[in-house]
Amino acid sequence: MIVDTHLHVIDLSALDYPWLAGKPELNRPWSYRAYALEARRAGITRALHMEVDVAPDRIEDETGMVATLAAQPDSLIAGAIASCRPEDQGFTAYLERQRANPLVKGLRRVLHVMPDSLSEQPLFRENIARLSGTGLSFDLCVLPRQLPQAVALADLAPDVHFILDHCGVPDIKSDASQPWRTHIAEIAKRPNVTAKISGVVAYADPESWIADTLRPWVEHTICSFGWDRVVWGSDWPVCTLGGGLLAWVAATHALLEGASPDEKRKLLRGNAERIWSL
Repeated sequence: MIVDTHLHVIDLSALDYPWLAGKPELNRPWSYRAYALEARRAGITRALHMEVDVAPDRIEDETGMVATLAAQPDSLIAGAIASCRPEDQGFTAYLERQRANPLVKGLRRVLHVMPDSLSEQPLFRENIARLSGTGLSFDLCVLPRQLPQAVALADLAPDVHFILDHCGVPDIKSDASQPWRTHIAEIAKRPNVTAKISGVVAYADPESWIADTLRPWVEHTICSFGWDRVVWGSDWPVCTLGGGLLAWVAATHALLEGASPDEKRKLLRGNAERIWSL
């Protein structure tokens, strides 16, 4: 059975998603109901909802929407990774509100579409350090060139559990293994960072990738971090850009051929259950 640590629900009737204007292939509703049907077929039994970079004034509305979905009978949603703005003066008060919400398991600020310098701002770093002792994780969504900034954040707050999204967003289609490969090995030296095996189907050629196309990228990430510091995510609906949820789950099982039952369990559910107390 699988715990999906990276589900996005997009409700255009309820929330504002400014970034979708530039992504016509994703700019439509993606409902929890549609996800749940595919997820159950794939063996997914629980999921964490990942924030979808809504308009800043709608961030807490998104968390409220996820709470409504999680409260449905037999819902797969077991928690939420909420959006945040560590660069804002109001972050401290926002953090306290999230700590009081048992649904919220962690936070994320999308960085891969922002200037590299954002995470270097003193206020941003000060606020990331405030996560120490809260029990909330922080997802790092960065490009390969931004991995050194991610390393700096992990070093700044060694008591904070960081989750590196999407194997560090490698450019698989262009086979750009450097500097990604070196940077992954470096950030994996930080014991407070866990890698998320997710998203990679969207970075490969959608017309030609097979499981072996993804293998060098996934295996380098797992070998660098070890089986105790990897989790799995669907990145639905972004995974539909590379074949969809069922194709990604099938590829995952092919990539895990040869791993021990215990190693598979850790990646597919055990580590997530431990990290987020699911």
